[in-house]
Amino acid sequence: MSLLEKANIVNNNPEETKKSILPALKNSGLAKRIDIFIIIVLFILIVTPIVTNLFIKAEAAAKHVNLYLSEYSEDLFGKRMMEELLLEFEEIYPDIKIKFINNSAATAAANTNATATVTVIEPDIYLFTDGDFNLLAANDSLAELSIFTNYDSGSPQLAIPLVSFMDLLFYNIDLLTRAGFGSPPKSRDEFIAYARTVSRGDFDAAGAAISLSSDDRQAVSRDIFSWIWASGGNFWLEGDKPLLNSRTVINDITFIGLLNRDRVFAPDIFETTGDQRLDQFAQGKIALMISSARAIPYLREKMGDDAFGVTTIPDSGTGGRYSVNISAIYAGINANTDYPQEAWIFLEFLAERSPLINAELKAIPGVISDIIPGDYVKNDPFYAKAWDIFESAEIAENFIGKQNAEQYENIFLEELQIFFETTRTAQATINVIQQRWNAVE
Repeated sequence: MSLLEKANIVNNNPEETKKSILPALKNSGLAKRIDIFIIIVLFILIVTPIVTNLFIKAEAAAKHVNLYLSEYSEDLFGKRMMEELLLEFEEIYPDIKIKFINNSAATAAANTNATATVTVIEPDIYLFTDGDFNLLAANDSLAELSIFTNYDSGSPQLAIPLVSFMDLLFYNIDLLTRAGFGSPPKSRDEFIAYARTVSRGDFDAAGAAISLSSDDRQAVSRDIFSWIWASGGNFWLEGDKPLLNSRTVINDITFIGLLNRDRVFAPDIFETTGDQRLDQFAQGKIALMISSARAIPYLREKMGDDAFGVTTIPDSGTGGRYSVNISAIYAGINANTDYPQEAWIFLEFLAERSPLINAELKAIPGVISDIIPGDYVKNDPFYAKAWDIFESAEIAENFIGKQNAEQYENIFLEELQIFFETTRTAQATINVIQQRWNAVE
């Protein structure tokens, strides 16, 4: 058979035959099965990446731990500083997410809607000041940190101090100058003279101020105990019970009582907080007051650098070692957190960033263990002055972290108010306070 004949065979399929084959295929259902198969394959190709991605995201989300910070944490460090810290932390530890609690906003919203329910979120990590330390400790809210460090100092460590500030005497330069004084008071006699002159003159200002509202949990340490520590007084001379009945302490309480009787203090002593007094000082309504070095940036912004100064708190002149109260911002772990190890990682991170936090907040003394001040101290007259005072002083042993500390301070405040409002003597007041302290279990 020739090639031409083979070609004729190949092309010999009539058109009718082709048409008869196609209907046969369609009628057989094979085409339908092919179409369904193709659709299924396409569906699998489309859905598989989506499902896989969802599983990956779910697995990643399962690994994430959300840690909640106590309310007002941003207020302590500033919003910008806090955002930078959290951004850096989450870059190092992407599986730990730090979130802020805003229970107050939720409660306020619920108050406007009677049918709303409020979910109160417990923090995993507390950031707090001295004023809240004793309250948290009294409520057993803080975890013992030695379990994370394997180091037992003999006494429980409930928090890490991140940044510290000392108490100083602040004075209004303009008020003192107008009253005829060219320098701040160096003794208690001078303090009384300055305060009397301003209070009794035509200055529309108080000579001095203390703020002892029960809402201010740092009030007693700042406005009362600081006078005692300035003269070298110490409540913790022996044992675990504080002692008051010494000649030095009686003289200090007598001095404060004299200022109250002379009406040199700004009014509403037991209704105002330290923050409220600070605003009054910034407005030129107070000549002399004790406050934390933490207030320096705020007052510089409000008053300017030439309107106020800082100096030592005048002592009694009895030769005691001048001591200063140190307050701090702390970090602690909720004793009931579900993520203690992750919370400890964040505390370690904050502790490592402590020098950065101190520089940002212009803290004096800052990191107490660091005997070399930062550049912000060396290059600024305000902080240099505060640092000089700190270097020449002892650090007072205050009530922070002591067992029953909040109860001791509340007792003192209650009896001091009676002392201010009655004719009871300083000696009798001290005796009553000591008796009540001794009865504390």
